[in-house]
Amino acid sequence: MKKQFAVIGLGRFGGSICKSLSEQGMEVLAIDTDEEKVNNFSTIVTHAVVADGTDENALKSLGVRNFDHVIVAIGDNIQASILTTLILEEFGVSHITVKAQNDYHEKVLNKIGAHKVVHPERDMGIRIAHNIVSKNVLDYLELSKDYSIVELIAGEKICNKTLIDLNIRAKYGVNIMAVKRGDDINVSPHGTEKILQGDILIVIGAIVDINKLENALFDKD
Repeated sequence: MKKQFAVIGLGRFGGSICKSLSEQGMEVLAIDTDEEKVNNFSTIVTHAVVADGTDENALKSLGVRNFDHVIVAIGDNIQASILTTLILEEFGVSHITVKAQNDYHEKVLNKIGAHKVVHPERDMGIRIAHNIVSKNVLDYLELSKDYSIVELIAGEKICNKTLIDLNIRAKYGVNIMAVKRGDDINVSPHGTEKILQGDILIVIGAIVDINKLENALFDKD
């Protein structure tokens, strides 16, 4: 049985989620107060409705309380975001994900019952910043305020050395989750794995330790 998702707010973030979920074959209810935005998604999602997320009766009539997952993607109106989240929590929605504008907004959302809070603009900014600073960083995913996963391109400093030679876990406290070489990926690589120039190392660990690894073994220009 397909999971049912409701997305409240059809800005760039909410619209992107609607498209992605629909492409994955999920049932999606798209909600926004802007009729033009709703019309734009009417052929993309299962249902698109003009409604106010802060209107408890409107959400109730749409049966939002019965959806598996509701995403609150309301843009700059923090008050509307908070009120909508509160209504969904009172409905007993099983999973509520909310877009936050700032850290204060996130704290409030967590207190009133949001199950997951995301910062799409902040997170994208962090990823771009890491990519700009180091030519070796392909991608950066922050798992928490202290831990992350990073894709690093192997350069001259580590090429033709094995993982045993590099001793990365003992020296820097991070783990190599996988090594990608072209279309091939080696998950949990053996210590005798030799790193070639251009290989992509998928590293997980504390952000401070990953930074030490980057500074020691990867070029920053």
